[in-house]
Amino acid sequence: MACEEPSKIVNIPSIVQELVTCVQEPPSQYVVPEQNRPDMACYEMPDPIPIIDLSCLPAPGNSSDEVDKMQSALKNWGLFLAVGHGIEPSFLGEVMKVTREFYKLPQEEKQKYSNLVDGQEFRMEGYGNDIVVSEKQTLDWSDRLYLVVEPESRRIYSMWPAHPPSFRDILCEYTVRCREIASLVLRHLAKMLDLHEDYFVEMIEEDAVTYARFNYYPPCPKPDQVLGLKPHTDATVITVVFIDDNVSGLQVEKNGVWYKVPIVPNALLVNTGDAMEILSNGFFKSPVHRAVTNAEQDRVSLVMFYTADPESELEPVPELVDKKRPARYRKIKTKDYLTKLFETFAEGTLVIDTMKI
Repeated sequence: MACEEPSKIVNIPSIVQELVTCVQEPPSQYVVPEQNRPDMACYEMPDPIPIIDLSCLPAPGNSSDEVDKMQSALKNWGLFLAVGHGIEPSFLGEVMKVTREFYKLPQEEKQKYSNLVDGQEFRMEGYGNDIVVSEKQTLDWSDRLYLVVEPESRRIYSMWPAHPPSFRDILCEYTVRCREIASLVLRHLAKMLDLHEDYFVEMIEEDAVTYARFNYYPPCPKPDQVLGLKPHTDATVITVVFIDDNVSGLQVEKNGVWYKVPIVPNALLVNTGDAMEILSNGFFKSPVHRAVTNAEQDRVSLVMFYTADPESELEPVPELVDKKRPARYRKIKTKDYLTKLFETFAEGTLVIDTMKI
């Protein structure tokens, strides 16, 4: 989700982290319609759990059991849990530490990085909530910090927290390490489609934008009445997520049923996004997912969104379109798709559905 220019907002939502300290139950604007409320029991993801050991992958184009498992995981779930990714558990611990330390800062310190311009206009980058475009909009029980991390020329360091002091250096290193993972996976996805191995990697280079989103989900007194993050898909070519090892909350939809994404210590979740679904002409799917809350513990996550060049055209790769496989998606410019996704996310609908032919 991305929006480059400040946008007018209908009203300014509360910071949920502050709200939770003074309410006994969620305010009405956070309460999800009964038919859409989360089943707190939810289904466990059935075996085999889609866990892929990236260290066991061969050179792109060569077959192996792990490549077959990756393709199966993406075809069945649109995601997998990556282990053997090369990022040390100690460093992941540092990433989680600075994330939590930021959210523990006094509110006046966090507000220095507000995503509101003059308190009236919304911009994507910064600390706060997602945009409110309608008084009827159901709000999410979460706060977030959204930053552009790539290309370096697009970074606005004044929006990067000065506290904790190690925040900037850790995010810079994490950005480098995650790109290696994203590129490795994308090379294998390209070969699965009989494309040049760098086909997708080149789409997330140069002027392509990578966004980091630090999510914070406070405890909720009535977790069965709210959603931490409403059902949505990502606009990305690929997404890499660092999930809290201590608290579950991420769920994925498959065939109309919601499943818990299990916690695998030190694993990173990798999922394909809308751009990949369009580019692959439907071979890969963009999974619908959401986040739920609980009454006892807060939860954090860090999401890296890899998008294509804003000026590039999103459409099925020509080599994947023929008489037997006609194009299943319309053409659209990446920046226009991102704008549409942002609007539909606020409305609780899926923009990918509007692109299908």
